[in-house]
Amino acid sequence: MVDGIVKRKKYAVVVTTYGEVEDLKIRNLWPSSRKILKVVTRQIVAIPDALIHFIADFRSARHYLNWKLSRYHSTFLAIHRAQTGMVAEGIASAGTIPEADLTVYEAYYFVPPYLDELVAKLRKEYDGIVVLPLIPVESAFSCGVACQMILDAFQDSMFSAVRVVSRMWKDERLLNIYADYLFREIGAAVRGIRGGKVGLVLVIHGTLVRDRAGNPPKVFTGLEETLEFFRLMKQKIMERPDNIFLDVRLGCINHSRGGTWMEETVGKSLDAFKKEGYQGVVMFPFGFFADNSETEHDSRKMLDEAGFPVAQYVRCINDAPEFGRWLTARVIEEVRTFANLQASLESLEPKP
Repeated sequence: MVDGIVKRKKYAVVVTTYGEVEDLKIRNLWPSSRKILKVVTRQIVAIPDALIHFIADFRSARHYLNWKLSRYHSTFLAIHRAQTGMVAEGIASAGTIPEADLTVYEAYYFVPPYLDELVAKLRKEYDGIVVLPLIPVESAFSCGVACQMILDAFQDSMFSAVRVVSRMWKDERLLNIYADYLFREIGAAVRGIRGGKVGLVLVIHGTLVRDRAGNPPKVFTGLEETLEFFRLMKQKIMERPDNIFLDVRLGCINHSRGGTWMEETVGKSLDAFKKEGYQGVVMFPFGFFADNSETEHDSRKMLDEAGFPVAQYVRCINDAPEFGRWLTARVIEEVRTFANLQASLESLEPKP
């Protein structure tokens, strides 16, 4: 406050996610793979520094060949830019909010513009930063990456300078948006099945259950949250009056290192539906807000190869308008909570 005038605050809103190489070249894959190993994989597997580049470069070459042979082109960044644009437009359409002026930025964990570099720059220009990780369930391997990068940048001042939007999977509004979107997208071929069984596979990124020694992991894995998210989503779907699914099953995308991962894999769910004589299967990646190589390439390929008489892949929620409106509402809610927190902390500071 200067001469009785309250200075209006400026907040940066950073919409962030993993990121994926858009221009498929080996030289672009290298830095992304190395950053993934350093930031995520090292949390569960001890990797000597000398092996980081070797393993990362091997993975880069494998991804390059795999994507080239299947003619896969990642749309992940394009979708994320559209989602960031929806948030920016939503905030602009909401008009001036009393708490602060908001400016929206995009960022990624593993490709430029990097989240850690961006928040380090923005902290000098803004009174606060609201980070929106577009991953529904927190874990050390997902939203936790954002928290760790922010903690590294802000240290003790993190809680007064930055707020990370979290627990999006618990929001009843998201569950309703998901269910409405899913049933709106189901095609005529699936709806036209008569007398046969139709199943749904809800795809999510799996997580560790036990480390390599057979013990509970030392890092936060989000296992209970993942299972509860699935339970809530399944319940929401099965209770709908227009439900066409006889059963809904979880399909986890797991990694091969670090210990024992969740057993409810995509492959097992598809195999079970096959053995039980399901005529139609729908796949929906509810654990991802944007399509990426793990959803529209790996999981979709498994569905195609399963050979059901009728099969449909429903794309991630991506840039659906109702999803953009919900994201905007979440950001504005967090800004208001953040502004109140900062005001409370400032009131506790000793007066000059």
